[in-house]
Amino acid sequence: MRRRILQSTLGVVILTALLLGVPLIYTAWLWVEDLTRSDLQHRLDRMAGEIIAQEGEDGIVDDGLNTDPLVLLTPKDGRLVVIYPTAAENSSRVDIGVQNVASPLVESLAMGSSGSLRLEVPSETMRTQQRQAVGAVGILVLISIVVGTAVAVLTAKRLADPLSDVANRAARLAEGDFRPDPRRHAIAELDRVSDVLDAATVEIAGRLQREHMLVADVSHQLRSRLTAVRLRLDELSGHSDAAVVVEAEEAMAQVDRLTAAIDDLVRSSRSSGEEEQVYVVRELGTVLADWERPFDEVGRKLQLSGDAEAVASTTGSRLREAVSVLVDNALVHGAGTCTVSVRSIADAESTREAMVCVEVADEGEGVSNDLAPHIFDRGFSGAGSTGVGLALARALIEADGGRLELRRRRPALFAVFLPTVRGNAVPRVGGVREPR
Repeated sequence: MRRRILQSTLGVVILTALLLGVPLIYTAWLWVEDLTRSDLQHRLDRMAGEIIAQEGEDGIVDDGLNTDPLVLLTPKDGRLVVIYPTAAENSSRVDIGVQNVASPLVESLAMGSSGSLRLEVPSETMRTQQRQAVGAVGILVLISIVVGTAVAVLTAKRLADPLSDVANRAARLAEGDFRPDPRRHAIAELDRVSDVLDAATVEIAGRLQREHMLVADVSHQLRSRLTAVRLRLDELSGHSDAAVVVEAEEAMAQVDRLTAAIDDLVRSSRSSGEEEQVYVVRELGTVLADWERPFDEVGRKLQLSGDAEAVASTTGSRLREAVSVLVDNALVHGAGTCTVSVRSIADAESTREAMVCVEVADEGEGVSNDLAPHIFDRGFSGAGSTGVGLALARALIEADGGRLELRRRRPALFAVFLPTVRGNAVPRVGGVREPR
């Protein structure tokens, strides 16, 4: 921004200097010539007065022309030619000064019908003065450009630095830094923005605090209820019927996974939002392991395929929960084999950034054209559910800089796009996982 402000201001300064400087230079050039010619014309007027003073009543110089006053009025290195009437000759001529003038500047004056004055001086003196005048004007123009440049630099600094400070503060606010900043820049508009950011900081910090308290309360209530359920299931594990014991133990395992998932979500809501570098296929292995039995019970298959070395910059718990929502959606609303595939691609919108794509597809009837535009809207459902699942999945993916899209309607194909490893970060080994 500073460079743009500086360039625009300098452009205006230089354009103004040229628009004013060029005509001023031309005017100075003509002004010096006019002064020189005016001086010569003034000399000729005085010479004419001296000659007229020597003429008689009949307008004729009788006793010869006294040239002493004319010599004094003739410039050094100049040449004066005098034509005047006498009794013997109507047009007598007298030459005063040097015999030859190089590159002369000529001025003449007529005195009646039979007399005239012609004054020649070297033009080099006038040209030198003209160059000096042009140089002086050029220096003034250059000084104006230098002063304008200094003003432009100071203006750009005064505008760009406060704007950069406000932009950096907004970026810190987006990153979760809610520290107040009392600095102001004596610019009414920017100070107004700073005041708004102060108010927004207080409001956002308060909302986050209330949300954290609500999450803590909800998670506490859920854990309490899950603990009660687990105690009941633990009692069933001592039942004499082996089938009941197996079901009770499986149910307790599911309760443990649900408890761990709640802990993951609570921890994610309180974290700084820093993504991990994870092997996507390994990370999703536990998700499919959890859903294999529900698919087997309805006679369907669940498959995971793709590049085992694909690494993405994301939060493992968020990725697992989002894909779990998609797999659950395929189980409830889809049909046939559900396939989860992982591949590395170039971002369709920007070939400069590679991404990892996780696709969840089934062989069902898909999504109708009426429902497709709204399936990610919170609270919207076409099958009587809560309408929270897909909205939550998209929010979890977008929280780590990715995106979730419905790529194909019939049969349904959901695609999760995840950013790849940034910088030289080392991927988290799949064997060390967060609990589920």
